[in-house]
Amino acid sequence: MTIKLTVGYWTEKERTATTAPAGARLLDLARDWGQGRNLPIIGALYNNEVVDLYAPARAPGEVYWLDMSSEHGLRIYKQSVIMLLGQATRELFPHWRLEVHHALGEHSYCELNGTTKPSSRTLELIEERMNQLVAENEAIVPHDLPAAEAVALLEKAGYEETAALLRGVAGERIRVYSMGEQIFHSFYALAPDTGCLRVFRLEQYEKGFLLRYPSPEAPERVAALTEMPKLAGVLRESKDWTKILNVYNVSGLCQTVKKGPVAVRELIHVSEALQEKYLVNLAAQIHEDRDRLRVVLIAGPSSSGKTTFCYRLAIQLRVLGLRPVTLSTDDYFVNREETPLNPDGSYDYESMRAINVDLFNSDLRQLIAGEDTALPTFDFKRGLRLDKSRSLRLEPGHPVIIEGIHALNEALTPAIGRGMKFKVYISSMVQIDIDSYNRVATSDARLLRRVVRDSQYRGRSAEATLRQWPAVRRGEEQNIFPFQEDADTIFNTALLYETGVFKKYAEPLLRQVRPDIAEYADAQRLLTLLAYFPGIDDRDVPLNSVLREFIGGGSIHDE
Repeated sequence: MTIKLTVGYWTEKERTATTAPAGARLLDLARDWGQGRNLPIIGALYNNEVVDLYAPARAPGEVYWLDMSSEHGLRIYKQSVIMLLGQATRELFPHWRLEVHHALGEHSYCELNGTTKPSSRTLELIEERMNQLVAENEAIVPHDLPAAEAVALLEKAGYEETAALLRGVAGERIRVYSMGEQIFHSFYALAPDTGCLRVFRLEQYEKGFLLRYPSPEAPERVAALTEMPKLAGVLRESKDWTKILNVYNVSGLCQTVKKGPVAVRELIHVSEALQEKYLVNLAAQIHEDRDRLRVVLIAGPSSSGKTTFCYRLAIQLRVLGLRPVTLSTDDYFVNREETPLNPDGSYDYESMRAINVDLFNSDLRQLIAGEDTALPTFDFKRGLRLDKSRSLRLEPGHPVIIEGIHALNEALTPAIGRGMKFKVYISSMVQIDIDSYNRVATSDARLLRRVVRDSQYRGRSAEATLRQWPAVRRGEEQNIFPFQEDADTIFNTALLYETGVFKKYAEPLLRQVRPDIAEYADAQRLLTLLAYFPGIDDRDVPLNSVLREFIGGGSIHDE
């Protein structure tokens, strides 16, 4: 029996109709397609689901090959290289434990638990062994095993945390991967063999090292490294918060939930208190410089919790005697017919040219001077800016708070001297990972927030949110991330317990995403991620928590 398939590359338009024996492995089909290409095929999108190449072709449909030039393929590649690194490390230094902490740009920051800082020679030895494993072209084979058997094998292999987690959340069967005699678990599909994993580098960094990867734009070489000391510092501090909370990974979170409501309430309250303490310190820093600072500029990527942050910061400033006013760049949009267009003809509201920068600076200077200032309001329904529709006056010596996508970009406020500005970059930088090898991407944490918020407040389906997300990410890459290190401070709005709260909201929304559309792959990835997390009741989430911006029921946002 044969089945009909449409086969091609995910990043190319050309597709070919073919047939395959029912049950044939995708790996066998991929061999012919991969010949003569610079990039190896490392996975597939089979009927809109990301799978490894050992998956059998059981039903007619579409098979799109994935390589490192696609986002799906690069995700497979990165996770596979982490497993390669783990294998080499365990062979050479079995008394140390690899911990993959967080992303820095395209790369992963790692530490070796058991040593203060790995020497350059240590990293050379590990990298040499990784390259040997690549040259040996060792197969990375998936095995779907009964849950008890898989857990026992992982425990025996030294993955106690992973085994403990899977024992509590897995179903009847668990997928594990083997590389030679080693076995490990990955929540995401892996490459078919080590021979695919040729582009990586290890490099000393802070207390640990960077595992460097290629980028989709140039998958044949390691991506450039952009120094981000401020961001790295905040991410390091976030890990310190997990020590305070005594919850280092999802297994630890599960243990806390098992202890009962009292333990969960304590986790929520301490998490929120840590964030509030940072806000208090930030307000004190601004207050201390009140004679110099006139403008507080706030920017961050989508679903960072900017609205809640601005409100809570303003409250803390008022506690210290300051009376800030807020100014929104949205009210300075040019009229709809003047708005620049994207290549597809849609309006590009994220372009700096969509804002009347001259008018914005003129009004801002008037406000700072203490003058009565006639301000515009933008009518989004009609696409018109209504000039001088309201009046505002700032008391001398008090700050203006401005939140907007371009707030950190000096081109937005050229009329205001840098010494008068205090810039804040905020984002949700996830604090908790599944285990030492399987980390939660910050972009996925924000995407979960957005799926829930869009449903709660905008009546938008998960399908629509997932479809829009790539364009949102492109806007962030262009207009926000390049300026994050120019911020005077970086604020992390992530809460260690939040994924457990979002679980009951997000899962039913993601399950509605149809299998016949491209967004199904992203929905399945997020559902797989959520499956590891225990559900957490939201009744103890404070009314002013940043999470209320997404789940509702708060005291800050209009319902």
